[in-house]
Amino acid sequence: MEKLVSHLNSCLFTPLASLAKVLIRSRRPSAGVAPHERPLIVMGNGPSLRSFIDEGETLREGFDLMAVNFAANAPEFGSLRPRLYILADPHFFNGRESDPNVAGLWNRLAGVNWPMTLWLPLSHRHMARPLTASLPAYISLRWFNLTPVEGKGALSRALIRGGWGMPRPRNVLIPAIMTALRSGYRRIFLVGADHTWSQSLWVDDANHVVSVQPHFYKDNEKERERVTSEYAGYHLHDILGSLTVAFRSYFDILDYARTLGAEIINATPGSFIDAFPRCGYAQMQTLSRQ
Repeated sequence: MEKLVSHLNSCLFTPLASLAKVLIRSRRPSAGVAPHERPLIVMGNGPSLRSFIDEGETLREGFDLMAVNFAANAPEFGSLRPRLYILADPHFFNGRESDPNVAGLWNRLAGVNWPMTLWLPLSHRHMARPLTASLPAYISLRWFNLTPVEGKGALSRALIRGGWGMPRPRNVLIPAIMTALRSGYRRIFLVGADHTWSQSLWVDDANHVVSVQPHFYKDNEKERERVTSEYAGYHLHDILGSLTVAFRSYFDILDYARTLGAEIINATPGSFIDAFPRCGYAQMQTLSRQ
């Protein structure tokens, strides 16, 4: 009986709840792109991305690159020249006046001199418009929905395939992969996707949850203060529950990618993501041609 109830929830009630969310929250997204043969490397900002960058340009030959969040503020941004970039957190759109890191991000994007597609959430479109007005013609804007879609079956797949929503977007890597699939990529490699947050999570003697989230670049004091303030008021069960959502979403992405005939391979050394098959940096070139 318990399995039957779980099956009904997953295949009927949960997708219907997702449809209701889509009808309320979602807007028409940018159209999807036909599948193509070019492989893509999605670069998370985890500390292991440093080793990927240090491997040099030869490792990246034949791949398109996708960058996320504050990657544009890193010194290597101009040499990496990502073809795709994604921003999802509202802080990137409402924090320019209060956060010099956000102002610096948009200034770096304004200096892009190579073709790049910038994916932005439709839910923040009104905030993004003044910021995107100064971007160069090299950058093409595309829009996606952050609406969470859950459950199994044809309805959930149809909502995701149409770009009306995606598996619950706990962190930016989830919409990064989903927009990569929508951009026509069918062979996607993940680097810098450490997700080792639980190793740097603890509770201090005042019962405050402390979470250190290192990146491949060095965070300045302003960014550390922002992250600390965001975690203020959260309890450990809140954080652990949020992590559970993230890691479960990768399995939902895996199921959806299989319906497209797409392959997602995690090339991040030491990554905690357990949904996707693994490879090392040296194997990426070989696998990209199979």
